[in-house]
Amino acid sequence: MSKIIEIKKKPAAPWYIAGAVWVVGALALPIYELWALGLVAAASVAALAAAFKLCPPVIEKKEVPWFTGREDADEMLSHIDADRKRLRALDERIPDDALSAAIRRMEAACDGILTQLEKDPDKAPQVRRFTNHYLPDAVKILTLYADMEETGVSGENAEEVRRQVEANAAVIATAFENQLDSLYSAAALDLDADLEVLKGMLKGQGLVE
Repeated sequence: MSKIIEIKKKPAAPWYIAGAVWVVGALALPIYELWALGLVAAASVAALAAAFKLCPPVIEKKEVPWFTGREDADEMLSHIDADRKRLRALDERIPDDALSAAIRRMEAACDGILTQLEKDPDKAPQVRRFTNHYLPDAVKILTLYADMEETGVSGENAEEVRRQVEANAAVIATAFENQLDSLYSAAALDLDADLEVLKGMLKGQGLVE
């Protein structure tokens, strides 16, 4: 979930003070001479250091969608959350009851994965393949199905896509649930076999290489 974080930045005032030292030095001393130039430079550095000690840092507040302290986990959380929302939208677009039930299972698994990954961001490597490949691929094939249903596309290829999606959606949902289950165990489950059907479907339709 989104959080407000504080970002500390160095203040700009010390640099203005250091610049002012140079201006005053140029007016008061012949800085074209080496000794004067060195004196002004030293005074400017001293003023800069003192100003940084005296001037408090500038604190900016920024809202971020996810913040665990681990950058790769935050990025995965954002991607999973975005695809979870796409699944929810697809559920509303697809009228088939059995397919909608499978999509809701996928969405619920994503909710659980988000919770576990936010709680323990060190589990990020366990869900990298799921985040980068399996989840977006599932969204892609379901989006294709929804588009065909809405446009009324017919033909042998279209019917084959529909048949494959409807026949295997529950298998994909189970694989998503297995991914969630793996986060509760010490060792991650090997999901390749469970999700091979999804990969085969996408390849068969020319959606992935």
